[in-house]
Amino acid sequence: MSARAARIDGRSRAEILERVDRYYTGTVERHGATAQGVDWNSAESQALRFDQLLRLVDGAGALPTEASFNDYGCGYGALLDHLRRAGWNGPYAGFDLSARMVAVARAQHEGWPRAEFAEGEARLQPADFTLASGIFNVKQDVDERTWQAYVLDTLERMRALSRRGLAFNCLTAHADPERMRPHLHYADPVGMFEHCRRTFSRRVALLHDYPLFEFTILVRLDGAP
Repeated sequence: MSARAARIDGRSRAEILERVDRYYTGTVERHGATAQGVDWNSAESQALRFDQLLRLVDGAGALPTEASFNDYGCGYGALLDHLRRAGWNGPYAGFDLSARMVAVARAQHEGWPRAEFAEGEARLQPADFTLASGIFNVKQDVDERTWQAYVLDTLERMRALSRRGLAFNCLTAHADPERMRPHLHYADPVGMFEHCRRTFSRRVALLHDYPLFEFTILVRLDGAP
């Protein structure tokens, strides 16, 4: 299903958020602060995804500066660890639906300067960049049309929280059919690219060349440096 204008009512969104909360609360309770705790296969693939998302920032020349980040669906804060290892020390805000996940993130980063974690999206403030890794993959038994509307609605929310750009990834509809699973969402990369180009900015990049069955979209906002 290609990306297109879609709307989701408040009740449907709330039901999806509750399902997502339960799912990731379960993964972190089983696996703790690990890649498996946020439903990734390995720390290596998790880091590769972060590297793709951060090409948004590399292109703007902002990583070593005071650029601020929102981590939308932050899990236990692995992106913050990745950023700090790269030498970046700017403001960071992580948001996750799972209260358990946020508690783990806070415990892992207690006392870290310029970093905070929130359970409520309303607590986030606009940042230079908003990144989301893996939040659109696990639809469980939600039908494709409703999930697609949820994805596009969430992208609108990410845009509202971003001053200079946003980036996200999705499983690709071009994955090998025998590897696809019914509880996962596989997005049309060209459709998502076109949606972001029409809706957010002319400055959009589609990354489909790294060795995972997914793609990353980078949106540099018009008028941003």
